[in-house]
This record gives sequence, structure tokens and C-alpha cells, in this order.
Amino acid sequence: MELAPRSFPGPRRLLPLLALLALSVGAVIDWPMEEGKEVWDYVTVREDAHMFWWLYYATNPCKNFSELPLVMWLQGGPGGSSTGFGNFEEIGPLDSDLKPRRTTWLQAASLLFVDNPVGTGYSYVNKSGAYAKDLAAVASDMMVLLKTFFDCHKEFQTIPFYIFSESYGGKMAAGIGLELYKAIQQGTIKCNFAGVALGDSWISPIDSVLSWGPYLYSMSLLEDSGLAEVSKVAEEVLDAINSGLYKEATQLWEKAEMVIEQNTDGVNFYNILTKSAPESVLESGLEFTHSHLARLCQRHVRHLQQDTLSRLMNGPIRKKLKIIPEDHTWGGQAANVFVNMEEDFMKPVISIVDKLLAAGVNVTLYNGQLDLIVDTMGQEAWVRSLKWPELPKFNELKWKALYSDPKSLETSAFVKSHKNLAFYWILRAGHMVPSDQGDMALKMMRLVTQQE
Repeated sequence: MELAPRSFPGPRRLLPLLALLALSVGAVIDWPMEEGKEVWDYVTVREDAHMFWWLYYATNPCKNFSELPLVMWLQGGPGGSSTGFGNFEEIGPLDSDLKPRRTTWLQAASLLFVDNPVGTGYSYVNKSGAYAKDLAAVASDMMVLLKTFFDCHKEFQTIPFYIFSESYGGKMAAGIGLELYKAIQQGTIKCNFAGVALGDSWISPIDSVLSWGPYLYSMSLLEDSGLAEVSKVAEEVLDAINSGLYKEATQLWEKAEMVIEQNTDGVNFYNILTKSAPESVLESGLEFTHSHLARLCQRHVRHLQQDTLSRLMNGPIRKKLKIIPEDHTWGGQAANVFVNMEEDFMKPVISIVDKLLAAGVNVTLYNGQLDLIVDTMGQEAWVRSLKWPELPKFNELKWKALYSDPKSLETSAFVKSHKNLAFYWILRAGHMVPSDQGDMALKMMRLVTQQE
């Protein structure tokens, strides 16, 4: 294990983010609370594979960071950047306009954003053969990063550490969580691992695909003939998965999405109350061998690095960080990350969630009511297939209503919790829960981390 190449300086502790950004873009920004410390760096997790991380220390005015948990955020895609989208579009201290976010999670936890798999965001590879191709490689790389992080930042070794995630990030979080649990048991990593939170997560792709038709039909977004078309291609996906043909299943998955778009007049897979925006070209040096991969990459990676965010990350943020290689741009290898994980897309990881539960690891699931790509019906389906002995008792429980505003009678979510499994149904939210319902997402995080 080694840190980033010698041409890179060590961990950065520079001027606070807002002050630097104000200088770099000429903006005047008022920060409503005391600014906290930041650290960022690269870790070389394998030869030719360099992973970027960015830590914000908690800035709660009433508590020291040591009294609050550490939350690592993992984005989806694969190829979506945590340091970009998760940070500036969802839970970080600033939004993409460099304005303070009222619902930043930084007020309740220190935040660790990691660009993974390698090649995502500011992370990069020197050779094409260094991309991760499956969940095992993704988890192995993250173990190297986490060991380096906790060895260098011993102040976080005893602080409760949670892995929060979204979309494909949830699939990675499950695998990473299990490997981290093993590493702690073996004594190779020292940290206070407190649980994983899987948001709108791609845990069982086939359960999502099979539920698309019924969900859209129930929401008046498909009629009878459209439902029949979607159900037919969904069964084709199921047959491919049952035959172990995962690349073919990925291709059929894209076909199913096209059938849905044609029958729904372009429904947005990330929020069914909206329509998909016209697709723009994803900048990449990658030559797509198959058109279905190009379309999938456009649909599931491009939206995580829109032009405004890309300009921010390749402009003032890059200037602030100072350690990004000159020949690498933020998001420049995202398409390659996506394509290299092609055979992993449709593989389920329900068994990994079962292992986490059996090990006593706290597992939280949360899902946006308006999400299609990972709709709640599909999530509930795979949960019912868990082999966890406590599942019957979990199923018998009635859910509890939650309110993001204690003065309002408007229900924001429902929750059901038993032992080390919890499920949050987040209302009026699509795939990106913190973006759509920031107050409820922050409340959920506080509940999961036992602050409420």
C-alpha cells in the first residue's frame, strides 16, 4: 500500500472552502456557521489505480466533531462522483451554485466523499487494465483506502462510522460493508463500523425490472398494451439472469428501458412526475463497442455530471484542490468505469445483505416514492426474499409515520425497524432522496445515526 505518486503533496488542510471559492470565482458568500476543517488526498489502491477522497469535519455549533459520527457517501452510476454530485447536489455544505445548503449533513456528521470505483470523478487510472470489473475489486480497493484513511486519521477510529449510499452505490456499499466487517474482525482496519444505509439501491436488479410495469401501470403511466410490452421484455431479462447470461441481461435491461420510454412518452427514470431531458453527448475518449452501452451510459452517468457541475469541478474546485493531475479531468473516465462493470450490472447482492444482517451489522434501506429505476415495489420484493431469521417479525410490524417538520401534519415518510434492519419509505422523493426531500433525508440520517 502506498499514498499517491510523489509528485502529489500530502493531505491538504488549506483555507476553508467558502473563502477559497469566493476568491476563485469572484463570488461573495455568507456562511451561517463556523467553518470546519477539510482534508483531501489520493490513495494508490493498486498499481496504476488512484482513488480520491475528500473529508469535511462536522461543523455543528454545539458539538465537537468527535461527538458526531463519520458518514461516508457513495454515489451510483457506476461512474457517478461522490465528491461532485453527492457533495454539491445532495448533502455537502454548498450547492452547485456555491450557496450554503440549509440541509447539509455536515451539521450532524463529518462527511467523507470518495470517488469510487477508480476512474470516477477525480479518481483515475493510468492504464485501461486497472479499472475495476466487479464488486469484489471495488470492495478490495476501498479496503486499501479505508485502512490508509483510518491509519492516518486516528481521531476517527473510535467515532461511529456509517456508509450511506445511493443507487449503484448501495450495491457497492453492501459489498464494502461486509469486507469492512471482516477486516475489523481480523484486526487489519481499526474503526467503529456502525452500519450501512442503502438508498434506492441496485441490490436486486431483476426485482426492479419486474416491478417497473406494474408500478407504472398503477400510476397511470402505462395502459394495457404498454404493460404487456414491458412485462414481456422483463421476462426476457429474467430468463437471461436465470441462465447466468449477465451481459445479455444488461443489454435486455437497456431494451426494457427503451420500451418504457416509448410507452410513457419519455418518463424520467429518476422521478416519474417529470420527463427525461434530451440526452447530450457524454464527453469521453471511449469508443463504445455496443450501442446499448452508449445509451445506458448516457442515461445513468450523464445526469450525474451535467455541464454546470462539470464546469464547477473542472474549474474553481480543481483550482482549490491543487493535486488533480494536469492530464486528468473530473469525470473524464466515467464512461470507462461504467463499461468495465457491464457484467456486474445485473448480478444481485441479496446474499450479501443477508450476511450483513447475520453478522449483526445495522442495515438501513430507504427509498423515494417517485423513483422508477429502483422503485419501492422492487425493493420490497427482494426484502421479502431475505433469509434473515428475524424477517417474519419485521414483516409483522406496522410502520410509523415521520414528519420532517414537527409543526406540520404533513407526513414525510414511514419507517419500520426491527433489530438491525430498518426501512424508510420517503414520500414525494425520487431517486435522489436528499435532493428531493432534504429535510426528511437529514432527519433520517439523524435517526439512523441515533441522534434522534
